[in-house]
Amino acid sequence: MDPAETLRMSLRAIGSHRIRSSLSAFGIVIGIAAVVTLATLGTSLQADIVSQVAGDSAPNMYVWAGQSNGQPGASAQPVFTSHDVTAIRSLDGVADVVPRGFVATASVTYRGNTVSQSNVVATTPAKFDGQEFAAGGPFEQGSRQVVLNPLAARMFDRTASVGDRVTVRLSDGRRVEATVAGVLNSSQGTDQFEGQSSVPRVYVPTDPFYGQTVESPSQGGDQRAYPLLTVVAEDHEDVPVAKRQVRRYLRRNSDAATLRPDAYSFHVRTDEDLVEQVREILNTLTTFVTSIAVVSLVVASLGIANVMLVSVTERTREIGIMKAVGAQNSDVLQLFLLEAVLLGVFGSLFGVALGALGGYLATEYVGLPLVFAVEWVPIAVVVGIGVGVVTGLYPAWSAARVDPIDALRYE
Repeated sequence: MDPAETLRMSLRAIGSHRIRSSLSAFGIVIGIAAVVTLATLGTSLQADIVSQVAGDSAPNMYVWAGQSNGQPGASAQPVFTSHDVTAIRSLDGVADVVPRGFVATASVTYRGNTVSQSNVVATTPAKFDGQEFAAGGPFEQGSRQVVLNPLAARMFDRTASVGDRVTVRLSDGRRVEATVAGVLNSSQGTDQFEGQSSVPRVYVPTDPFYGQTVESPSQGGDQRAYPLLTVVAEDHEDVPVAKRQVRRYLRRNSDAATLRPDAYSFHVRTDEDLVEQVREILNTLTTFVTSIAVVSLVVASLGIANVMLVSVTERTREIGIMKAVGAQNSDVLQLFLLEAVLLGVFGSLFGVALGALGGYLATEYVGLPLVFAVEWVPIAVVVGIGVGVVTGLYPAWSAARVDPIDALRYE
């Protein structure tokens, strides 16, 4: 039988039973639409989170000594001495090293209003390079000044502003009077140590607030020791080389190698490492959720198989006439198989269109930027054709095996 004639007869057979064919293809439409919608939603969520994590990321490396390679800074120990900070700063490709420690505090008081506060971070002015200030600017090293994020500035009865005086009460009972040097523009974390959580944070200079010291194994004498370091490379291209050098120094020549507990190891993580980790997690989540939608395709395939089997029964006499006028078993097989494939193709095409619309509406509702999962379109079409082939094989084979004499006598 001529392929064009086979196509014409298949379309006519589908058109003569529009409602039944539409309901059969509707299962494919819903299945494909669910897959495309969920894939688009997952892709959009991934793009949004990755852009927030990466943003205009600086060429930073985050260094700490801890028990696990989980959340950056988790269980970090103060093992990096001032000597280590200076030595790492002198490595090729390293522009700066920003140490960070935590000041044991009990509260912060502003204009008679005392607020419990343990998020007092001791660091250097370089911590604020590239950050925007709503007012003021970084503190000066060696001064009694503080920098507040917006949540910290608003945690009192009245909002603290640049030039105001606050009192930091240390855990040992001492009180330190300080001046607000600046208020940051955002309370969101700006690096991996702070993450994306928004909490009130008070930043103070390591000198004079930070007093954690240890004896330097290489230099002798007490030196400040920090649990966290942010190593800034000179450029993004220098990050891999600088990362290797930092690891090599920490393992071989650093004070930290001697001071860290035996169960602890050094961790050096970049912004790109975190982005890749987030991307892998979201890919896994998207694949899992999308695979659930594939179950609807299995149900849809049963619908097509049922329609084709019913069609064979209803068209037994037609099959007998076709064979009586010279149609071969292969012609009948080709005809019924093509009908099933066409149902799958039509269902796939309409499913992709509906899925694209569903993805758009879902991302609009959630408030995500739309990133259409283009790679799922050919997959959806191939799946639709595959469903048509698989579910149409047995009905087509049954139709091809119909005896023409029995078929002509069929009522």
